[in-house]
Amino acid sequence: MLEKHHGTALIEAAGLRRTASGMAAPHDECFGQGGLPRPQWTALIEALERLGAARLNARWDEGLRIIREHGVTYNVYGDPQGRDRPWSLDPVPLILSAPEWRSLEAGLIQRSRLLNWVLRDLYLGTQRLIANGFIPPELVYSNPGFLRPCRGLPVAGQVMLHLYGADLVRSASGQWMTFADRTQSASGTGYAHENRKVVSRVLPDEIREVSVRSLAPFFRSLRSFLETLAPGRRENPVMVLMTPGPLNATYFEHAYLARHLGIPLVEGADLTVRDLRVCLKTLEGLQPVDVILRRVDDSFCDPLELRTESVLGVPGLVQAARAGHVTIANALGSGLVESPAFLTFLPALCRHLLDEDLLLPSVPTWWCGEAEGLRYVTGHIDRLVVKPAFGRRRGHSWFGHQLAAADKTRLLELIASRPQDFVAQECVLPSSAPVWTPGGFERRSVLLRAYVATNGGEHAVLPGGLTRVAASVEDPLVSMQGGAGSKDTWILRSDKDDDEESAAAIPAHASTDRRLTGLPSRAADSLFWLGRYTERFEQYLRVFRCVLGQLASDTSPESSDRDNRLGHLMAGIGFLLATDPDDGPADLTGRILDWIYRFDGPGSIPDLMNRIRENAAAVRDRLSGDTWQILDRLVPQPEVPTTRRSIAHAHGMMQGLILNLAAFNGLAMENMTRGPGWRFLDSGRRLERGFSITTLMTAAAFVSGSPTPLLEMILDIADSGMTHRQRYFASARWPEVVEMLVRDVSNPRGLAFQLSALRTHLEALQSEFRVGVDDRWSALIEGIQGRLLSAEFAREAPKHEGFDVHTLIALMETCTQGLAGLSDDLTQRYFSHTHPQGPLTHPHPPEA
Repeated sequence: MLEKHHGTALIEAAGLRRTASGMAAPHDECFGQGGLPRPQWTALIEALERLGAARLNARWDEGLRIIREHGVTYNVYGDPQGRDRPWSLDPVPLILSAPEWRSLEAGLIQRSRLLNWVLRDLYLGTQRLIANGFIPPELVYSNPGFLRPCRGLPVAGQVMLHLYGADLVRSASGQWMTFADRTQSASGTGYAHENRKVVSRVLPDEIREVSVRSLAPFFRSLRSFLETLAPGRRENPVMVLMTPGPLNATYFEHAYLARHLGIPLVEGADLTVRDLRVCLKTLEGLQPVDVILRRVDDSFCDPLELRTESVLGVPGLVQAARAGHVTIANALGSGLVESPAFLTFLPALCRHLLDEDLLLPSVPTWWCGEAEGLRYVTGHIDRLVVKPAFGRRRGHSWFGHQLAAADKTRLLELIASRPQDFVAQECVLPSSAPVWTPGGFERRSVLLRAYVATNGGEHAVLPGGLTRVAASVEDPLVSMQGGAGSKDTWILRSDKDDDEESAAAIPAHASTDRRLTGLPSRAADSLFWLGRYTERFEQYLRVFRCVLGQLASDTSPESSDRDNRLGHLMAGIGFLLATDPDDGPADLTGRILDWIYRFDGPGSIPDLMNRIRENAAAVRDRLSGDTWQILDRLVPQPEVPTTRRSIAHAHGMMQGLILNLAAFNGLAMENMTRGPGWRFLDSGRRLERGFSITTLMTAAAFVSGSPTPLLEMILDIADSGMTHRQRYFASARWPEVVEMLVRDVSNPRGLAFQLSALRTHLEALQSEFRVGVDDRWSALIEGIQGRLLSAEFAREAPKHEGFDVHTLIALMETCTQGLAGLSDDLTQRYFSHTHPQGPLTHPHPPEA
């Protein structure tokens, strides 16, 4: 199917590139001489031809659904639409043969060893490489990646580079070359694993038929290697993955890896240094941390000794590492050799340090800080790509053959003014591979990022890595921030691979006795507010749905009195300002629809959705895939045009959201273990539901007129109408409604039930943390429960049918104050180190 249907298109694409760049056609990963498939591709091409275009499209629709449901995202910096952008994946993999991969593996391991030797000399040794002329001093001392406070910092086993990534490109001749080394915190392993999960579900028979190597042994080895890095080689070390937070481009991967490796995902604020030890702030107290797998750039890791303006790091982290009490992977300062200028010197360094030739060559590179390199770059600028020598985000790349004469002159003047700040590389056109689109196959440029994990004595190479693919046929550049996509990478299996994977099934360092890491305070805080915001959102939706249903059910002139009471009820709850007596049902409906559809105010539907997602993202590593799929549906939709805003549309939208929230609550009840995390989540829900009940009852008590229609609506909002009809089989009256929604401890929508559940949770939490039951909390809840049961509401006056609403209002105010005090105490006790999350009660009415 590939060859027959798209052979001409592939030739034309190659021809266009020759015209544009003046270079030879790129290497074709799929087809060799004569247009015949390469041996490693033959089985897949035959399978795809049997599958056919229609079935492949259908399969891939399922793959896109899986990506959405798994919440696989990649954030694009500076793009308002770039946050949580769905991950781009192509169903057709890149395939490499077993012999070719064996050669690449050897080269990758060698580069990992070599770069570790370089880092060890520059940071831990006597810097003999500089003294003996193998590395120019300007390349180190002028490099902002050289962290002077980390000089002499001890590292476990003399290993600074624990996870190494190499960006590879295949030249037109078919030679793999490295154009960048990723030594700081190489990203992509999690995405590579997720790519395999998705593609294996889309092409399950094909991946078995082709016989592809598994990725699982690499991750088992990575976990095992991290354990051996603990200071003193202690048993069952506490390990964490440190992330910059949900706004980072690859945050999905951070949460994914933490969950897959079975270690907590933490931010800098979750850690503190006490007595030269890094500790995790947990609900049980400070828990010493042995190993940090960092995804924060090294200069941001400690605001005391590195980048002072950083809010991502841990004050005192360098001092704790200097004392030898924590291992950081990769070691602080390892980003030094990410400078492309080092590529110029690696061949000589390899021969000097390892007594070997460099197995995996680099793209020809010239550092302008050397006179010879500067002369070559100046004379061959048309065929080179110029890059900043220091810092991946400082400036950009200049392609000499694309520059106008004036721009070329300015670039040469800039290089001449500060030559040490620039590097030039030969412009290698990446190889191409087939990409599936709705219109068929296209040929696009691809790059490969490969990974090596090590503890110094052993090495594990991820069999495949992350293949990145250009965004379009015309674009030879491959940049994830520029919209590029990805592919799964298939390495064909050999008999030797089977033996090695069997041996790696249970790592030598694996332990069946794992130390349980406590729940970080920030995670508990986020779970608590996730419970509150999801419950608040559901209550808002139930109120809107019920009121709009009432407004739509009867539009006769006699309904004006009811509509007026509905307006006052909505104002009392806090959704609308006090209504004008002359407002009709149309006015009230329009104001409610405006609240539902508006996107610019606190407490609105989009605002609550964003708060839910922010708190869920902070604990993403603690949420199951099914739970995240439900939460991922709570995304603000594009603004609905005024012409489409209607009661029917709003009702359908709210019904779908309520069902999603019900599914989330059901998954939380059925799937989450009954540990502290679940208890904080459910405590947040119970507190918010308690607030909702007191607010609803108070608002109804202030509305004058016959209470029966309003009380029946309140029962429906509280999802208790059916129970009321079964119990009383009569019109709703205040005494029965109070009994059901305030006093009945068996009604999960009632106030008494919330208080009882809160007391159970608080006692369990305090027992878990061995601090005993707080008498203030118990006394507070017992006092509220006692007042609920003892309150007398009967009165002789005929107003409100003999029911004393003033007593109810006072009682609800007492309950609200008690719940607010309980929330404050809970926050002070467990989450005091975090920032406030929002109001404790419903928001005030919006400004006019």
